Amino acid sequence: MQKIKLLTDTTSDIPAELAQELGIELKSIPLAVNGKSYLEGKDFTNQEFYELLMRSTEIPATSRINAIDFLESYCRAASEGVTDLIHVTICAAGSGTYESALTAQEMFRSKEPQLAAGMRIHLLDSRSYSFGYGHAVLEGARLARGGAQADEVISSITGWLDSTEIFLACYSLDFAKKSGRIHSTAAFVGELLGLRPIIHMVDGGNHILEKVRGDKNVVPAVCRLTKAALAEGGTYYIMKGMLDEPAGELQALLTEQIGYPPAGVYNLGASVSINSGPKVIATVIQGKRRPQK
Repeated sequence: MQKIKLLTDTTSDIPAELAQELGIELKSIPLAVNGKSYLEGKDFTNQEFYELLMRSTEIPATSRINAIDFLESYCRAASEGVTDLIHVTICAAGSGTYESALTAQEMFRSKEPQLAAGMRIHLLDSRSYSFGYGHAVLEGARLARGGAQADEVISSITGWLDSTEIFLACYSLDFAKKSGRIHSTAAFVGELLGLRPIIHMVDGGNHILEKVRGDKNVVPAVCRLTKAALAEGGTYYIMKGMLDEPAGELQALLTEQIGYPPAGVYNLGASVSINSGPKVIATVIQGKRRPQK
């Protein structure tokens, strides 16, 4: 009989209480702010991090999760009788965490051969961020709780990862300027014109899809893009930083135009807000499934 466990990292933005309820292990992403080290999900709440980010004199930096940390999780799971550990990581193109997990697998097999013989590790690169893979892990855990086999759980997860898209709108260009993603002159002109970029994130890549003019046009634009890309009857989420009002407007407008509400409204964690700033709203959607190479 299979005993399945789900393992992921805090960039998935899965709330800790929900992870605990479903038996999902969350590994904290390390980050540094003004020379001080923190662990996401342990040393601050999302709201506290937004405030810290606004006060920060430099762009905080995230680090990969150490292979030793993953090795400890692998050994613990095997000791608990887990037969199939499904490990879904933050996008490998944006973090070395996936590479650390590969190293941990090799260490697990070489250092703990008896434990390794009794547990299969299924390592998946999410190619996404936030609930772009958080949803897949949650659904996978629910399926496992319901008695699904590992191959069914993995099929559900990969099905979502092959179809998810994110539309993220920034209400400020300050953090893009600080990080060097936008030249300071372009950011200055953009702010003067009131330009608000909407970023499309899919399969590990991201690009500015549109630039809308003025705050009042952000919600309608995100709604339009979300509605156009959403699969018929597809699941969608709303993610937000420190801006509650636009998120509420987006929720109401999407519910009206799509015909059903989002599966949830959650906060974007540190890993995403570091690059976008905390003044953001986003949708994470189930679009059309894309063929993978």
